[in-house]
Amino acid sequence: MDLKTLIVWIFIGFFFLILTNISFAHCIKREFKTRGQKIFWAIISLIPFVGFIFYFLIGARKGKLSQPGNID
Repeated sequence: MDLKTLIVWIFIGFFFLILTNISFAHCIKREFKTRGQKIFWAIISLIPFVGFIFYFLIGARKGKLSQPGNID
């Protein structure tokens, strides 16, 4: 594997890592109907390469932004 190919794969992996972290942080900041739903979507958002897609297409709309000072 040459250096160009390695750099491209590292960039792709880093891109997916950033998207996964963003989806997980977004999930943590949201309120869901139950704690179980929040845990479910947090786990889904951590699935590499596809979890953030499922979370943002389906799960993000199920939660609402939590109020400041409200701990769930």
